[in-house]
Amino acid sequence: MKNFKKEKTCGIGRCHGCGGAVYGLGFIGALVYYLSTATGFWIGVFGILKAIVWPAFLIYNLFKFLGM
Repeated sequence: MKNFKKEKTCGIGRCHGCGGAVYGLGFIGALVYYLSTATGFWIGVFGILKAIVWPAFLIYNLFKFLGM
């Protein structure tokens, strides 16, 4: 019988769950915000697209705030 080493499931370069959870919660929050402020159907569709790329808006505004 061979001895199998148990592989790490979350090591350097392998742990993707934490970032996915933050993105997922941010996506839901952005989606609720954009849809609640939408004034029409197409603005709501645009809000869904904006909710998908919310990290880009966050980083852009952070850099603008920091003057970079």
